[in-house]
Amino acid sequence: MTDTPNKVTTDTLGHEPGEPATDETRAPDSTGPARSLTSDAWRQLRRKPTFWFSMILIAVFVLMAIFPGLFTNTNAREVFDVRMKPSAEHWFGTDGQGYDIYARTIEGARASILVGIFTTIATTLIGGAVGILAAYRGGWIDALVSRITDVFFAIPILLGGILFMSAFPSDQSTPYLLVIFKVVMALTILGWPSLARLMRGSVMQVLPQDYIQAARALGAGPWRIIVSHILPNAMAPILVVATINLGVYIVAEATLSFLGIGLVPPAVSWGVSINEGLTFLRTFPHIPFFPSVFLSLCVLAFIMLGDAARDAFDPKSR
Repeated sequence: MTDTPNKVTTDTLGHEPGEPATDETRAPDSTGPARSLTSDAWRQLRRKPTFWFSMILIAVFVLMAIFPGLFTNTNAREVFDVRMKPSAEHWFGTDGQGYDIYARTIEGARASILVGIFTTIATTLIGGAVGILAAYRGGWIDALVSRITDVFFAIPILLGGILFMSAFPSDQSTPYLLVIFKVVMALTILGWPSLARLMRGSVMQVLPQDYIQAARALGAGPWRIIVSHILPNAMAPILVVATINLGVYIVAEATLSFLGIGLVPPAVSWGVSINEGLTFLRTFPHIPFFPSVFLSLCVLAFIMLGDAARDAFDPKSR
């Protein structure tokens, strides 16, 4: 009888009994829980200086719109000497009517940001709902929505806004909120089709997934499937584009007000201030300069935020 040689046994991970597991031999399930797309996007966002810079700018402009008294105690409609240059008393000088430019620039943030936020909310809700309906139902509803959006795509948003505001003009007696509503309505009518098309494409990518089929097999209704499964996985592109569009709508409002068919005096907005200072562009360039800078910074902040969010939510860019 021969003795069999002793064999050193190893476990399934490839190391001897009693030997501590290393990084190379560690079990796959010990790496921790999987992270969601939102948590991964947040990890990417908080590492970007452009994200924090844009958020700081947006916070400042929102505070201007909500609490202008935090930035100035001067009444935007108080009259001083006309066309005064920037000084310690009037930081940005005064315009052709004697108004303090700094006070009017601070108060002008309210109208521009209100138009941008309300239009973004309206276009996102309408476009998102129409896009989900078209993708989920399909058939003739999808074809009809596609043809309607094609018609709206043929009309530039600025040209359509000019036509709408010319058809429903405002004057100095028109209430402030009514003028805001008209501008929001004009931009919403022409802005929702792009988001509807984007939402439709995003939902079409989600519908074939296994978890959607499993929810249907378990008897989940359309509303539950849309709210619980489709929206959380299809909203990221919409939110990114909506953030960028917010800056676009602010520019559109300023352009309409600059042309004299958006907000009109005595309403205060950046577009109105730039329009009033255009006459003195050569002799007193500081009058339109400061509202233009604030408008540019505000739009830049939202565009930078949208770009950062797009990079964070797009796995291909990592």
